[in-house]
Amino acid sequence: DEDAYQPEKRGFDRVFIHGGGGIGQSYPGSCGDAPGNTSFDPVIKSDGTFVKTKGYCTDVFFDAALDWIDMKRKADAPFFCYVATNAPHAPYDCPPGSDEPYVARLEAAGIKNENQRAEIAKFYGMIENIDSNVGRLLAKLDTWGIAEDTLVVFTTDNGTAAGHDVYNAGMRAHKGSPYRGGTRVPSFWRWKGGLPAGMDMPSLVAHIDVLPTLCDIAAVEIPPPVAEKVEGRSFAPLLRGARIAWPDRPLVTHVGRWDRGKAAESAYRNCRIREGQWSLVNVKNRPDAWELYDIAADPGEQTDVAQEHPDIVARLAAEYDAWWQSVQPDLVNEDLDGPSENPFRKAYDRQFAPPPTLDPVQMNEWTPNSRYGGHAFGVMSSPGQRDSQFANFLAARDRLLPVINRYSPYALVTKDDPPVYLWYGSAPALGQSQKDPTHTANFGVKLKERLDAAGVPCELAYPGAPGVEHAKVEDYLLDVLTKSP
Repeated sequence: DEDAYQPEKRGFDRVFIHGGGGIGQSYPGSCGDAPGNTSFDPVIKSDGTFVKTKGYCTDVFFDAALDWIDMKRKADAPFFCYVATNAPHAPYDCPPGSDEPYVARLEAAGIKNENQRAEIAKFYGMIENIDSNVGRLLAKLDTWGIAEDTLVVFTTDNGTAAGHDVYNAGMRAHKGSPYRGGTRVPSFWRWKGGLPAGMDMPSLVAHIDVLPTLCDIAAVEIPPPVAEKVEGRSFAPLLRGARIAWPDRPLVTHVGRWDRGKAAESAYRNCRIREGQWSLVNVKNRPDAWELYDIAADPGEQTDVAQEHPDIVARLAAEYDAWWQSVQPDLVNEDLDGPSENPFRKAYDRQFAPPPTLDPVQMNEWTPNSRYGGHAFGVMSSPGQRDSQFANFLAARDRLLPVINRYSPYALVTKDDPPVYLWYGSAPALGQSQKDPTHTANFGVKLKERLDAAGVPCELAYPGAPGVEHAKVEDYLLDVLTKSP
């Protein structure tokens, strides 16, 4: 979600996105969504500006896509529209009622756990909604009379995440696995008049083939510097029904997701190399732990035949090792530090909300080198390291900010607030190195600024404070109470 990687910096003219992986998900560093975002009425970043939409997320995305396509159609302009839905990614939130038809069917299918049935039913409800929206898109292309000028591609990024216990086409495992259940995906191509309908293409193709195929169909020559990096090949002739040679080649999958600095130790962690009928899989992260499956005879990958074919294991393992070494120079982010706070969230805060006084990052700017004080917000020290509290507080920022924004007096100031009296036993330490920023009048200074701006009477007292009428809380209360009607 860093600015340099946003779609508008990568060639897209119209951008309509949420942040993070699933809507509302956020992680430390560069991956995160707008705070409190949900699948219903989601906050969307539309061409750089956050907008609050109405409706279910997938419907909202397809509405925006159809509006943009219609605009291009009316201008008689060519277009490339990439609709990457968050559904059916977790969290599993489906349109109301769309999960109900599946609950009883899942029970009949043998899913006995009620919570599991509920989750899978929502997962299927989300998929059903995608189906409806794809149908809506196809119908619009027909109505607009541009179906014969439009190639539609439907595919997914990995195997099923929640439905494998019900139906998985006989494949082993699921998302996050190098087995076919985690890596084999549907791929439907529709171009009325351009491609034959109802044809199943048995040849093994991969994601790396999509770019050269689209360029081939569009009669676009790939520039030589780019072509040098393109690993795939065009399968446009296969789509058109031609009988051409399609030689086997090694295709590698590595699930990734190793801990920072652990690349070298993760070479064989959840990986696979596929060539023709053979699939060589490693899930034990050892060079001697390869499993070999004959996909032609055993598409469910149930029988490991590595001992029967040591020559194939050795050849494909060597191919994999060569591939692993070849990609090492491309692991350019391996040792980079991400941003201290999520850029997507920062952009949202700039547009919608003032920074709360209790923002850990802002506190650290007010009193540099803070080491303690996180316990005031429920964040404790690391074992045996009392001075780790503030570091832990900073690390927990994305988790804590929604609560801070909801309950912080600073964030809740309005012109209708009653008069406020603030008393601190220590003077402010703004800009000073301070072990514990909670033991100062910093918060009081900033809260008074907000109250003054809103027109709310506020008196701030601390040792040496200027213009103090009431040095003690009881003095203030006695004065206010005796003057009250």
